[in-house]
Amino acid sequence: MRRGFLPRQYETEVMQTESGYMKALKCRECGREYPLTATHVCEFDFGPLEVVYDYDRIKRSLSKAAIAERPQTMWRYRELLPIAHEPTVGRQVGFTPLVKADRLAKALGIREAWVKNDTVNYPTLSFKDRVVSVALSRARELGFNTVACASTGNLANSVAANAAASGMRAYVFIPADLEQGKIVNSLVYGANVIGIKGHYDEVNRLCAEIAGKYGWAFVNVNMRPYYAEGSKSLGFEIVEQMGWRIPDHTVVPMASGSLLTKIQKSYQELVKLGLAHESSHKVHGAQATGCSPISTAQRAGLDFFKPVKPNTIAKSLAIGTPADGFYALRVMKETGSTADDVTDDEIRDAIKLLAETEGIFAETAGGVTLGVARKLIASGKIPAKDSVVLCITGNGLKTLDAVNGHAGQPREIKPSLREFEGILSSDERSLVNA
Repeated sequence: MRRGFLPRQYETEVMQTESGYMKALKCRECGREYPLTATHVCEFDFGPLEVVYDYDRIKRSLSKAAIAERPQTMWRYRELLPIAHEPTVGRQVGFTPLVKADRLAKALGIREAWVKNDTVNYPTLSFKDRVVSVALSRARELGFNTVACASTGNLANSVAANAAASGMRAYVFIPADLEQGKIVNSLVYGANVIGIKGHYDEVNRLCAEIAGKYGWAFVNVNMRPYYAEGSKSLGFEIVEQMGWRIPDHTVVPMASGSLLTKIQKSYQELVKLGLAHESSHKVHGAQATGCSPISTAQRAGLDFFKPVKPNTIAKSLAIGTPADGFYALRVMKETGSTADDVTDDEIRDAIKLLAETEGIFAETAGGVTLGVARKLIASGKIPAKDSVVLCITGNGLKTLDAVNGHAGQPREIKPSLREFEGILSSDERSLVNA
């Protein structure tokens, strides 16, 4: 079976209803329901809207055996993703490796560590390909031909690439001071890239105004209820790849806080459907010290956060007013989980540690995840006898500026065997003395 395409019988089943396995959009605060259109906020209390599914119908369709026969992409969990028909954008996204990281586990002093490696996701090397493939597939179902986003980098890259592949027009709005690699990675796909002289929250506010005026499909504004659901696929894959077992601990980087809430939702849905057993698992949050409104509130025992002005090398996490911060705090409280944050130097150290032990080069968000996990293990909040999954969400080639000058320098010699042997002898002496 070709990777990325759905079996004919499966495709026919999906086409049976215009809403697929979705029932409605529902306010997360008051519970009012809305039609499955491009809208994201409740008219009554301004609470965020979320997709509601027909779990009874899903249970009749989705089984471990059925999933095993499907293509190894995120769409193998199609019933739990919010599109009505066959996916039309990003059909090859997902099912990235879950790496058993024995050398890293030894360095961290824990029994078992796993790396969910979205640094190799298709096509733009970050977990954002998951959410974008869902949002754009749904946007096409709703009749949009122009898509847009506010982004700290990875989302812009993914919207630009996936729009290009599907023949849609794209506008991406970013803070003007983003890493150059991420800017180029949006421009190369022919997207309209607009740099805003301000931080992400200012970019996001402008995009809300543009979405209201022009009626485009903004993936993280009016398409947000569908877009956010794509993150669940990361959790579904973790559980399946661990033999249908929910890990003891999952460490998740937090920008808006949405990824953490959706991974928890994915675990809950698999339990609801009988595909995984209920467990006392924990989902921990990771932030950079220079932008840590959620982790600061969690450590203080608060159920609300104070907005901050970002100042960190982890620009992909630099959201000072996180849209799902309240819900992330609630998930951590309900699961007995915790959060922490790490400095820029700790981020760089963690990037190097992951690269040197497992050969995985993560962007700064991955350094945040591992750096926080390191702290939680050292403090006993993640016990050494347990197992931990680290969500590494983007590729280090996108954030070279953050580690440039901090990863060492090449040693230069003349084209001389004698000079090389001098280096080799020095290296051997260092090993003996270590």
